[in-house]
Amino acid sequence: LMSREYLFARVWIPDPEEVWKSAELLKDYKPGDKVLLLHLEEGKDLEYRLDPKTKELPHLRNPDILVGENDLTALSYLHEPAVLHNLRVRFIDSKLIYTYCGIVLVAINPYEQLPIYGEDIINAYSGQNMGDMDPHIFAVAEEAYKQMARDERNQSIIVSGESGAGKTVSAKYAMRYFATVSGSASEANVEEKVLASNPIMESIGNAKTTRNDNSSRFGKYIEIGFDKRYRIIGANMRTYLLEKSRVVFQAEEERNYHIFYQLCASAKLPEFKMLRLGNADDFNYTQQGGSPVIEGVDDAKEMAHTRQACTLLGISESHQMGIFRILAGILHLGNVGFTSRDADSCTIPPKHEPLCIFCDLMGVDYEEMCHWLCHRKLATATETYIKPISKLQATNARDALAKHIYAKLFNWIVDNVNQALHSAVKQHSFIGVLDIYGFETFEINSFEQFCINYANEKLQQQFNMHVFKLEQEEYMKEQIPWTLIDFYDNQPCINLIESKLGILDLLDEECKMPKGTDDTWAQKLYNTHLNKCTLFEKPRLSNKAFIIQHFADKVEYQCEGFLEKNKDTVFEEQIKVLKLSKFKMLPELFQDDEKAISPTSATSSGRTPLTRTPAKPTKGRPGQMAKEHKKTVGHQFRNSLHLLMETLNATTPHYVRCIKPNDFKFPFTFDEKRAVQQLRACGVLETIRISAAGFPSRWTYQEFFSRYRVLMKQKDVLSDRKQTCKNVLEKLILDKDKYQFGKTKIFFRAGQVAYLEKLRADKLRAACIRIQKTIRGWLLRKKYLRMRKAAITVQRYVRGYQARCYAKFLRRTKAATIIQKYWRMFVVCRRYKIRRAATIVLQSYLRGFLARNRYRKILREHKAVIIQKRVRGWLARTHYKRSMHAIIYLQCCFRRMMAKRELKKLKIEARSVERYKKLHIGMENKIMQLQRKVDEQNKDYKCLVEKLTNLEGIYNSETEKLRSDLERLQLSEEEAKVATGRVLSLQEEIAKLRKDLEQTRSEKKCIEERADQYKQETEQLVSNLKEENTLLKQEKEALNHRIVEQAKEMTETMEKKLVEETKQLELDLNDERLRYQNLLNEFSRLEERYDDLKEEMTLMVHVPKPGHKRTDSTHSSNESEYTFSSEIAEMEDIPSRTEEPSEKKVPLDMSLFLKLQKRVTELEQEKQVMQDELDRKEEQVLRSKAKEEERPQIRGAELEYESLKRQELESENKKLKNELNELRKALSEKSAPEVTAPGAPAYRVLMEQLTSVSEELDVRKEEVLILRSQLVSQKEAIQPKNTMTDSTILLEDVQKMKDKGEIAQAYIGLKETNRLLESQLQSQKRSHENEAEALRGEIQSLKEENNRQQQLLAQNLQLPPEARIEASLQHEITRLTNENLDLMEQLEKQDKTVRKLKKQLKVFAKKIGELEVGQMENISPGQIIDEPIRPVNIPRKEKDFQGMLEYKKEDEQKLVKNLILELKPRGVAVNLIPGLPAYILFMCVRHADYLNDDQKVRSLLTSTINSIKKVLKKRGDDFETVSFWLSNTCRFLHCLKQYSGEEGFMKHNTSRQNEHCLTNFDLAEYRQVLSDLAIQIYQQLVRVLENILQPMIVSGMLEHETIQGVSGVKPTGLRKRTSSIADEGTYTLDSILRQLNSFHSVMCQHGMDPELIKQVVKQMFYIVGAITLNNLLLRKDMCSWSKGMQIRYNVSQLEEWLRDKNLMNSGAKETLEPLIQAAQLLQVKKKTDDDAEAICSMCNALTTAQIVKVLNLYTPVNEFEERVSVSFIRTIQMRLRDRKDSPQLLMDAKHIFPVTFPFNPSSLALETIQIPASLGLGFISRV
Repeated sequence: LMSREYLFARVWIPDPEEVWKSAELLKDYKPGDKVLLLHLEEGKDLEYRLDPKTKELPHLRNPDILVGENDLTALSYLHEPAVLHNLRVRFIDSKLIYTYCGIVLVAINPYEQLPIYGEDIINAYSGQNMGDMDPHIFAVAEEAYKQMARDERNQSIIVSGESGAGKTVSAKYAMRYFATVSGSASEANVEEKVLASNPIMESIGNAKTTRNDNSSRFGKYIEIGFDKRYRIIGANMRTYLLEKSRVVFQAEEERNYHIFYQLCASAKLPEFKMLRLGNADDFNYTQQGGSPVIEGVDDAKEMAHTRQACTLLGISESHQMGIFRILAGILHLGNVGFTSRDADSCTIPPKHEPLCIFCDLMGVDYEEMCHWLCHRKLATATETYIKPISKLQATNARDALAKHIYAKLFNWIVDNVNQALHSAVKQHSFIGVLDIYGFETFEINSFEQFCINYANEKLQQQFNMHVFKLEQEEYMKEQIPWTLIDFYDNQPCINLIESKLGILDLLDEECKMPKGTDDTWAQKLYNTHLNKCTLFEKPRLSNKAFIIQHFADKVEYQCEGFLEKNKDTVFEEQIKVLKLSKFKMLPELFQDDEKAISPTSATSSGRTPLTRTPAKPTKGRPGQMAKEHKKTVGHQFRNSLHLLMETLNATTPHYVRCIKPNDFKFPFTFDEKRAVQQLRACGVLETIRISAAGFPSRWTYQEFFSRYRVLMKQKDVLSDRKQTCKNVLEKLILDKDKYQFGKTKIFFRAGQVAYLEKLRADKLRAACIRIQKTIRGWLLRKKYLRMRKAAITVQRYVRGYQARCYAKFLRRTKAATIIQKYWRMFVVCRRYKIRRAATIVLQSYLRGFLARNRYRKILREHKAVIIQKRVRGWLARTHYKRSMHAIIYLQCCFRRMMAKRELKKLKIEARSVERYKKLHIGMENKIMQLQRKVDEQNKDYKCLVEKLTNLEGIYNSETEKLRSDLERLQLSEEEAKVATGRVLSLQEEIAKLRKDLEQTRSEKKCIEERADQYKQETEQLVSNLKEENTLLKQEKEALNHRIVEQAKEMTETMEKKLVEETKQLELDLNDERLRYQNLLNEFSRLEERYDDLKEEMTLMVHVPKPGHKRTDSTHSSNESEYTFSSEIAEMEDIPSRTEEPSEKKVPLDMSLFLKLQKRVTELEQEKQVMQDELDRKEEQVLRSKAKEEERPQIRGAELEYESLKRQELESENKKLKNELNELRKALSEKSAPEVTAPGAPAYRVLMEQLTSVSEELDVRKEEVLILRSQLVSQKEAIQPKNTMTDSTILLEDVQKMKDKGEIAQAYIGLKETNRLLESQLQSQKRSHENEAEALRGEIQSLKEENNRQQQLLAQNLQLPPEARIEASLQHEITRLTNENLDLMEQLEKQDKTVRKLKKQLKVFAKKIGELEVGQMENISPGQIIDEPIRPVNIPRKEKDFQGMLEYKKEDEQKLVKNLILELKPRGVAVNLIPGLPAYILFMCVRHADYLNDDQKVRSLLTSTINSIKKVLKKRGDDFETVSFWLSNTCRFLHCLKQYSGEEGFMKHNTSRQNEHCLTNFDLAEYRQVLSDLAIQIYQQLVRVLENILQPMIVSGMLEHETIQGVSGVKPTGLRKRTSSIADEGTYTLDSILRQLNSFHSVMCQHGMDPELIKQVVKQMFYIVGAITLNNLLLRKDMCSWSKGMQIRYNVSQLEEWLRDKNLMNSGAKETLEPLIQAAQLLQVKKKTDDDAEAICSMCNALTTAQIVKVLNLYTPVNEFEERVSVSFIRTIQMRLRDRKDSPQLLMDAKHIFPVTFPFNPSSLALETIQIPASLGLGFISRV
């Protein structure tokens, strides 16, 4: 195969790791070559050697354009590697798990939850052809459902695959599809019960295995029954091969059945205390696998779901508890232990707790059960004896009993589920869903795998025969030569298993032998089949195994355990003990064992145990009678399998093959080895082989012509497409065996489509090259001519420019010479003058400079002389001072020296005196020593004393002298010291002063420097400050400007926020309006069903009671919204319409059923009440006749009663007034001060309301007083004034009356007046109570508002200032908005109340006037009363026509019948004025209003509403009828508004129209009823147009090629899609436009409001866009570049239609935005990051899921296009991960926008309307 990227063909070669590898030939293959040179994709070169025996060439690879197809049969080369690669590309790259393979749907388990199973997906697949949509389990289910209805043949969906492949989930989704699409035929919600059976069966039949957490351990076949209208009426379930061995044994990492773990998880519930359960690890039967918990699964919640499902299926609580008791008993039975006594016997410990619990739960005798668990009974021909059994045998018997009980319980639950799903209605057809195991092969295969593979052999044979049959039918239908296709027939393998002396037959025979063992059975197999059957083999190294060659693979089976599992023996004595149980439910399980003990799975469903561990057979043998009735497990399984095959052969099968992509449960991970193994086992490759053996590729002639038109020449194209295709194929494919011409199709052999695609690609490539060559030549020639012309033009302009430049140069040269002459002269002159002036200036400056220098020199010399004089004088003075200082200093020094000398002398003298003193001291001592000699030397002593005295005097004088001298010297010394110190201090001070002077000088210099610096800095600072000031001013201006801008921005932001909030409020209003309209829609649907049921009930009652035909009583206007006539109309043949499925239909049906039951009960009670009331009325009439004469006596008592009643009402009014005053006082005292302040608006509103209510009370009181006075006057006219209770005077007055009838008539009138007053007072009381309650509610709301304000204030105080301001502003806006809305609402209520009160006052005044007239006529004594007190109101007859129509009350039904029920929009109504019926009805209402006849108004409006509903119910599928009555209902509503008298609706009225306003009645509530009716009609109109448009949309918008030739048709598989070529029955875009024109013209013709037409058009365009986009998202073949161009062209045509109709502002274009963006997404580049960014910004109307889905589905139609890479899709997902949008994939095509009815007044005058005679309204007269 040649392509533009590869030079040689690409092939597939085997690979041990990847199974198949892709490679490219490096050299052409020639016959005889033994080696192929290949280049692998990873870049390596390889020499591939061909098999010398087979010489088979490698498989060719398909073109890239065919990879990723929905149907594998669309591939040109059909073989295993192509299938595997296609599945891998779809699963890994496109995330698509479903793929067709002919008639088989291949489903790959993604191990991830995908959003492709919602109700929107179900609705999208409903009604679609299987080939039109992408592969899906819903497509298979829809095909089965459609074929069941079309062919009236039962269907089957066969779901197979190995454990963990997703079989159960696929079957569950198929059943959900049937339940959603078909609905139920009754109100019993059968579809819910069918779905509810899944949790029950999963809990008791599913378990965790190593491959799957929720593996189904049984097969099941569910038949879903349908009635004649193909609605679900019931279901039935058959089960196969329950794995009983799992009850007693689980492998590692596996669990027992879910129900056991759910029970253990719920053991703490009160109702489960009696079961005495605990943790799952405490029981032997639940702890063996070691994995009691499944990640992500809550067993307690699952238990609640299981119980809920049981309740829904009708299994009572008692039965549920019985089931749980038995299951708990099985768990406790597994904990029963045995103790060996010897080798052949065992015992159970006494009072063994597990066995005690088991016996208590089962209600059996402990001793009996204990005995028979350790013994068995053997019966011989002559006697019966009891034999003990070993511990191993007892354990096996215990396990067998547990398995047997569980199997019986399983059967019982299945039977009860089937009973709940059974329907009493006759089943018309059914769809069966078979969820069964796939082909199994393990390391050790036993009896279970043998049965499973046997069943798969049978299913594969049926599958092969069905595929072969379809192929043969296709060939015969197309009338082409039929040759037998060789396909694998596995009948020999089936014969090996089930024929006479087959494996099963020999197994049953060996089971009957007394000493039969597995070994003897194996030897019989070897002797019978070895070397005689090619499919049977014996392993080399084993004598206990055998090998069977199945259709998928060889499987080796171990013979050990076959006999025991086939017998499945359980001891009869144990079963008898259980049958004697006191627990009633337990014997029910064994009712089928009454005659004989049969194997556990001996049921009609054919369940068989699957045992994984061999159990040693027991030696017991049942009795001879039991033998005759016993059937082995294999025999029963064979019989049930035959029944299943008969069922499947009687139905049309549909196949779903589930594939497990990997063994590790990784999401979107593809293991090629495991996938190929399963593809081989499930028969997909066999389908491919059968298809490839014949003509796998099939094209219709039109599709072939459209695809390969490029290979034809113009002369080859004929008018006959078939002949054209034949002629072309004969030229293109020379070998005629490669194709065949059928009746409507062309059949091709494998590979021929790839060859044709290559020719087409080559032709397109050559055409592209030729087009490119021509276009490039044309572009280059055009460019050359343009460049040549431009060059000549440039040259011309350049040469002219150059000549002009040269002339200009010459002129400039001459001018320059002259200028230079004068300029040079001028320069020289100026230079001379400058130099002369400069010289003079220099001279003057120089001379001045010299003179100044001379002057400065003289001045300096003069100053120097002065300085010298001063200095010399200073120096002389200084020298003198120094000399004087030195002289003084020398004098001082000399004087000091002399003083020192004198001092020394004085010191010497002082020293001598001291010595004397010392000596004297010594003498005194001697004298004292010589004191004794005193007397002796007295004379000497006296002399000596005298001398001493003299000496002392001399000494004292000298001492004083010396002392004075010393003091003088000391003073001199002190003075010298002082002078010296002063000199020193002066010197120091001088030095210091010098230093200070120097320091001062330096400081002065520093200060000067600093001053200069400071000055400079100051100047710099001033300049900086000036600059800063300037900058600050600029910043201030900028800040001011910024503040202004921020204020403006804040204002704009607030405005934007206000706009956004307004928009949000509008959205909320639309949501509320949509919710309300949906409720109305649901109400109308329920109402229709109620009417239908009521009619059915009426039909069931054949003979109604005569004269008691019930009609609705006249309800008040508040109840008129739900008031519908219950009169039984004439029985008409109304065709029953199929109810449209709603999204919430399933939960509503049950509630509807309960409501209808309640309603029927109420109707019966009401009927009985009415009957009793009628009988009571008749009795009252008889009594009134009998007591007519006694009335005068009773009348006085009645009048007294009426007076007391009035007094009571008056007191109640006073009490009400007091309550209002107390309410006012409480309001003023208890309200918040800021709310109840005198100036607060809420306070003013409340006070105004209170004042108005008080005034209204006073007015009402005055009216009551007036009426009371009138009543008293009337009583005085009838009777004297003494007392009303005086019966004698009353009789006298009565005797004065001549006519008793007149008295009775007067009394009746008085009584009616009293009743009227009483009713009015009661109504006033109720209104006052309501108003008081409303005021209390307002007070409460004000309190709540106050609390909320305080909370908001506290929150705002915690916020920052900016946020606080913003929050306060936002809160203030919200508060003002709410207050404004509340005030407007209150104002409207007050206006309504005022108008109502004014009208009532007018009525009261009118009645008072009438009563006064009657009183004046009755005042004269003795006058006879000729008329009743209440006269009849006779309207005044006008001369001019007042726009009213008068009719009689009895003509109302005739009016409604002629004007509504029998009016045909296509007949009489075509020529009418738009809205004429609405005008006529309103004019009739006006006349009833003019007459003040509320009964007539109410009756007419109610009849009108009910009649419109009847018409729409009868002809609701006709667009013209629905549009006609929508227009008239809206016009009637507008008339009620326009003439209501409200100012808001009277702005556009003329003065004449204002005179026609209603005067007596306020019909605002009826306007609401009519608005609701209009909403219902609008929704019905949308449904009608949707039903009309829906078949056209996909064909016209997607499939039809509006631009012919742009999109080629790709090869398709067996599932042929709808042709895109416009045939006679195909809808095109023109069909849609014509239908839109029809809708628009009908609505305009009926006079529908323009705004309403815009809303309808918007809804239509939304439906078109939503359905188109949904189909685009579910169809891989539509996601291409060319299809994007087609869609954009179609959308542009729709926009052009909007422009033509002037509807561009209707919002319809915006609804198409998602579709437009999806089309753009198909056309834009999808490679780089910039492309991803552009896509993310462009596709804002699409969700992330939709964008990714379109990119995954994008499929190239031609080889020139490229696929979207996985990395690019991941880039898109990363960029869009922060986008918050809905995860829903599809748009809601059923969504209806909320509708509004803007007021549209009519300018038509009512008095000008003429009634056509064709309406048949001659009984109406103009007033």
